[in-house]
Amino acid sequence: MTHLLNLLAAIALLVWGTHIVRTGMLRVFGENLRHVLAKSFGSRPAALLAGLGVTSLVQSSTATCLIVASFVGKGLVPAGAALAVMLGADVGTALMAVVFSFDLSWLSPLLIFSGVVMFISRQATGVGRVGRVLIGLGLITLALQLIVGATKPMTESPAVRALLAALPNELLLEVVVGAVLTVLSYSSLAIVLLTATLAEQGLLPTPVALGLVVGANVGSGLLALIATSGDGPLTRRLPLGNLVFKLLGALLAVALLPQAHVLLQQALGTVAEQVVVFHLGFNVVLAVLFIAFTGVVGRLTERWLPAPSAHAAGRRNSHLDPVALATPSLAISGAAREALHQADVVETMLRGVLPVLRDNDLELAERLRQMDDTVDDLYSAIKFYLTQISREALSEREGRRWTDIVSFTINMEQIGDCIERVLLDIEDKKIRKGRRFSDAGMAEVCHLHERLLSNLRLGMSVFLDGHVRDAQKLLEEKARFRDLEHEYAANHIARLQDNTATSIETSSLHLDLLSELKRINSHICSIAYPILESKGALSATRLRPSQLADLD
Repeated sequence: MTHLLNLLAAIALLVWGTHIVRTGMLRVFGENLRHVLAKSFGSRPAALLAGLGVTSLVQSSTATCLIVASFVGKGLVPAGAALAVMLGADVGTALMAVVFSFDLSWLSPLLIFSGVVMFISRQATGVGRVGRVLIGLGLITLALQLIVGATKPMTESPAVRALLAALPNELLLEVVVGAVLTVLSYSSLAIVLLTATLAEQGLLPTPVALGLVVGANVGSGLLALIATSGDGPLTRRLPLGNLVFKLLGALLAVALLPQAHVLLQQALGTVAEQVVVFHLGFNVVLAVLFIAFTGVVGRLTERWLPAPSAHAAGRRNSHLDPVALATPSLAISGAAREALHQADVVETMLRGVLPVLRDNDLELAERLRQMDDTVDDLYSAIKFYLTQISREALSEREGRRWTDIVSFTINMEQIGDCIERVLLDIEDKKIRKGRRFSDAGMAEVCHLHERLLSNLRLGMSVFLDGHVRDAQKLLEEKARFRDLEHEYAANHIARLQDNTATSIETSSLHLDLLSELKRINSHICSIAYPILESKGALSATRLRPSQLADLD
C-alpha cells in the first residue's frame, strides 16, 4: 500500500511540475509567444516551425491550441493555416518527452536549488519567473526518479506480475485508457513520460505502452475540444480539425503498431527509448503526411461548424473568452477590449444627454438610463473575468495592465451612474415642469459637454495606448475643466443677481448639472493616473513645499 501511495504521489508531482513549467513560460514569454504565432501564418512550414518552437517552451500543445483557436475565433486566420501550427505543436511536445527521457537525475537538485534561490530572492522580477520555471523542470526530473523508485518493489511482487500477465491485450482499450488519463491529468507529456517509466520498470508490456501513447495523443486533441466546448463555432474549428488529424493518425498507428514494435526493438535498446521515440515518430509522421491537407480539413471544419447566421451575428460577441483564461496574456487583451466596449456605451449615454436637455426628449432619456444597466453588467462581467485570470502567470507589465483595466472599468461604471443621475434631474426639474435654460446658460452647458466628450475620447486613447504625453494632456484638462466650471457657476450667480427669470427657475438644476459634469470629468481624468504613476511622473502632493512650511 505504501509503494502504491508513493507512486501516486510521484505521478501527481510529475503533473504538477508540467503545470508549473507551462504557467511559468506563459508568464515569461506570454505576449511574445502570441506575436510569434500571429506572424507565422504566412506559409505552412513557418506555421509548423512556430508551433514546434512555442510548444517546446510551453510544454503544452493544448495551451498553444487555445491561443491559436482564439485567432481563428476572431477571424484573424483561417482554420487551415492554424492546423499547420498544431501539427508543429504536437512535434514540440514529443521532442520534450525525448529530452526528459534522458537520465537527468544529476540535474534535478541543481534546477530545484537554483530555481528556489532565484524565485525567493527576485520573486517579482523576470529572474524570479525564470526561477519558477527551473523549479518546475527540477520537479519533473525528480518525479521521474521517484516513479522509478516506487515501481521497483512493485515489479518484484509475484501478485503484481500475475496481474500484469492477466491483462487483456486489447489495443482499443489501451488507446481509450491513454486518452482518458491525458484528459484527467491535462497533460499528454506527463502521461507519455509516465508510460515510458512504467514500461521501463516492467509494469507495462511494450505493446500496451505504445497503445497508451497513441491514446495520449488522441487525449490531447480531446482536451482542446473540451476546453472550447462552450465557445463559438469559429473557435471550435481548430480543435476539431486537430482531433481529426489525431484520430486518422491513431487509426494508421493501430494498423502498423506490430511492425513499429518490431522496428523499435531492433533499433533501440531500452523500452523507455522505444516509447518516447515512437511518440516522436508518430507526431512527425502526422506532420509530414497531413501538412498538405490542412487546407482541406480546415474547409471541412468550416462546413461542419458554419459561422453564425446574419440574425445571430446581430448579437454582439463578448471579448471575455473563457478559453483564453488558460493563456493570461490573451485573457488580459480580451478584458481590455471589453472595457473599451463598456466605454463606448458610456460615450453613447453621455452624447445623448444634450439632446435630452435641449429637446425635452423623455423617450430618449429612458433609453439612455436603461443603458446604465448595460454598463453595470459589463463592469460585473469584466471584474469577474479578471478575477479568474491567474495572477501568478502574469508578467509585471501584464499585472499593471490588469490593474489598469480594473481602474478603467470602475471609472466607467461611476460615470454611467453620474449620467443616470443627470438624466433623472433633467426629467424631474426641467422637462416635467416645463422649464428652460437661459440662452447663455445653455451655451455654457453645451461647451462643457463638448469638452467632456473630447476628454472621454482622449481617456479611451490613453487607456488603449498608454502614451505618457496623452496622459499628461488629459490631466491638464482636469484643471481647465475645473476652472471653466467655476467660471460658469459664477456667471450663473450673476444672472440670478440680474433677476433673469429662466436662470432663477432652473438654478438648482443648472448648478447640479455643472457639478455632475465636473465629477464625470474627474473620473475620466483618473484614467491618466496609473500611466503617469508607472512612469514616475506624479508628485506626492499638489501642495507647494513653501505652503506646507507655512502650515507648520
